[in-house]
Amino acid sequence: MASSTALWSFALVVGLLTLTPGLDTALILRTAALGRRTRAWGVVLGIQTGTLIWGALTSLGVTALLTASHLAYEVLRWAGAAYLLWMAGRMIAETFRRGGTGTAAEVEAGGADTLSGGWRQGTLTNLLNPKVGVFYVAVLPQFIPAEAPHFAMGLALASVHVALGTIWSTVLIASATALGTRLRGPRARRVLDRITGTVIGAFAVRLAVSD
Repeated sequence: MASSTALWSFALVVGLLTLTPGLDTALILRTAALGRRTRAWGVVLGIQTGTLIWGALTSLGVTALLTASHLAYEVLRWAGAAYLLWMAGRMIAETFRRGGTGTAAEVEAGGADTLSGGWRQGTLTNLLNPKVGVFYVAVLPQFIPAEAPHFAMGLALASVHVALGTIWSTVLIASATALGTRLRGPRARRVLDRITGTVIGAFAVRLAVSD
């Protein structure tokens, strides 16, 4: 398989994956809808940073430990589930404090509108999800031609995933921003946070109980 064919084929696979609603989509939409565009872009950069790291580790063979070592996978799985549950619980709890309308509650629920804060949240969310690592271990090597430099080709494939994810995130942020004025009122914000928190919590439970 030629390198160009591998890149296009991989783009098709991860393109469909990117369009599938999931945890990343929920985080980006919710952050942008609350008017925190800078933080939303930080979340996007963090998610894509995690994607590049998973791609690099897979190319080096490190993430094979997740499939070879049950203990390594379990540690990462429970850490990821705990982090998501903490995020979901705090998000929902803040909607009941001061009616979810106070400045302190608003900052805690959505985080300050900073690029670094969003980047940390996006990176942690991605790296603490072992299913992303397992996906890369299972899929990425299949698209690396035998004659191609393994590490360089792996990074190139991960970069395709990053590019598609960034394009789709741009659409999500623009859409959420357009509807943002309707979602920034106290009542709408409480509903949005409770829905998003429930979605994130459901992902955490699913991660915790999955085998």
